[in-house]
Amino acid sequence: MKNSLSRKTERAFARDAESSAPVAGKRLGFFTRLLDEASPAERYRPATEQIVFAERMGFDSAWVAQHHFHEAEGGLPAPLVFLAQVAALTSTIRLGTGIITLPLENPVRVAEDTAVLDLLTGGRLEVGVGPGGTPSAFAAFGLDSAKRGEILARNLAVVLGAWRGEPIGGSVDRLYPAAPQLPDRVWQATFSVEGGARAGAAGDGLMLSRTQPRIAEAPDATLADIQNPIIDAYLAALPQGREPRILGSRSVFVADDRREALRFAELGIRRALRRSRQATRARPTGRSRSSSLPMTCISARPTK
Repeated sequence: MKNSLSRKTERAFARDAESSAPVAGKRLGFFTRLLDEASPAERYRPATEQIVFAERMGFDSAWVAQHHFHEAEGGLPAPLVFLAQVAALTSTIRLGTGIITLPLENPVRVAEDTAVLDLLTGGRLEVGVGPGGTPSAFAAFGLDSAKRGEILARNLAVVLGAWRGEPIGGSVDRLYPAAPQLPDRVWQATFSVEGGARAGAAGDGLMLSRTQPRIAEAPDATLADIQNPIIDAYLAALPQGREPRILGSRSVFVADDRREALRFAELGIRRALRRSRQATRARPTGRSRSSSLPMTCISARPTK
């Protein structure tokens, strides 16, 4: 984490210092894609327990991913429902979506559900969004995966307007309850420089993954090589006076001793390699896709 993000975030902190704006330090979060090889109920139980435990250990935030249909990609199609349960068992840890695949969702329902959930959490909700989703998931929803960016922008505009209390869809109807506090807690996930600039121009937080697709011309590029230009574009586009929010996730494996850690890590790595080989055979040459492993995340700025 430190090698790939600190130089850029320190630059952001220095810029804020020049404007006399208060700047907080990095914060530690916990992220899960609910990938245990178990029944759905058994996937959700340990994930809930882990977040409750993370709060007791002083973690600042907990994030869950959304995936439709493909249990090897992730085990949770309804992150807001899951976080509502977690909210009832916690009191201080911030709860975030990393991410909601917004192109596949009804934006008015997302606005409603997040508004209610933020009230239930006592104002602890963080809303991460992104294009996400496999092409087959888009087909199941009757959508074209090639238009995911366009659909994301359109749906996000609806969500933001609804939160602010604006009339919805040309009607006289407005969101109840409104959530004017939530636009300042939006995070955009991206793999690209263009996406970083887009998140910055909107004043949103920037979410960076623990892995990045590599192009055929640079298969050995480091995360720093790929992600630092994204951070630069984000900071350059950020409106003057807007505090940067940068979230970077990195994989960590925790066990009681080294031998146990290596044994379980080997099982997970072999499983990820099998999936990666299967995905490689199924996609065009020159494109890459990340595998799935446990991770934590570090936020460059705590949200309020």
